[in-house]
Amino acid sequence: MLLIPCPWCGPREDDEFTFGGEADIPRPADPDALTDEQWADYLFMRDNRRGHHREQWCHTTGCRRWFIVERDTVTNEILGPSTYGNSS
Repeated sequence: MLLIPCPWCGPREDDEFTFGGEADIPRPADPDALTDEQWADYLFMRDNRRGHHREQWCHTTGCRRWFIVERDTVTNEILGPSTYGNSS
């Protein structure tokens, strides 16, 4: 079990949350100008790197708010949550 610290509700079990993927991926400035291959690359291709990683999570069964969690993908250690607009 992974305890995820919701910034509004406090620590909760991971089954209360929905994983939203890697955080901080910039949206294309002109999505209509992208080819299908470029759009698929934006939607689906991720680094999947080891170590510290910023992820989006939604507290689905709680406050239903989205926030960012910094997590070590090797140890699953949660380094801290932040709300959008905060970098820490």
